[in-house]
Amino acid sequence: MRRLAFTMLFLAIVSAYGAARDETVDGLKSRFESAHPEDRPELGIQIARHQLRNADKLYSDGKVEQASAAVEDIVSYCEKARDAATHTRKHLKNVEIDVRKIAEKLRDIKRTLAFDDQPPVEHAIRRLEDVRTTLLKEMFAKDNKKEKK
Repeated sequence: MRRLAFTMLFLAIVSAYGAARDETVDGLKSRFESAHPEDRPELGIQIARHQLRNADKLYSDGKVEQASAAVEDIVSYCEKARDAATHTRKHLKNVEIDVRKIAEKLRDIKRTLAFDDQPPVEHAIRRLEDVRTTLLKEMFAKDNKKEKK
């Protein structure tokens, strides 16, 4: 009986994980809007990662306008993740690391693009660096306050 209960629990967890992995960007966006503030940083980064994969594929397929829209979504949700992390003072470091990785991938994508297609990606990279700077200032400002006490 215990094995059956354990097996059922295990299958439920595995299926829930699989469903979460296969969730669409639109589904994640709607979850983001209704999520608790402490869950928003992770969801924002998850959306940004999905859109990063989409933008890379769209640029590879020559769909520059759609890819630019995906890049704008990347920046928007990274900014929302930053705002949620600074508001709750949770996940600051994780969001900063993820934003850095996303910016690095965007730099790699930018190098593959035609010169005329690079400015939106360059602008996005600069905005992501601003997000990182804000997060780093917030992390170290918090540390400085602890040290002074």
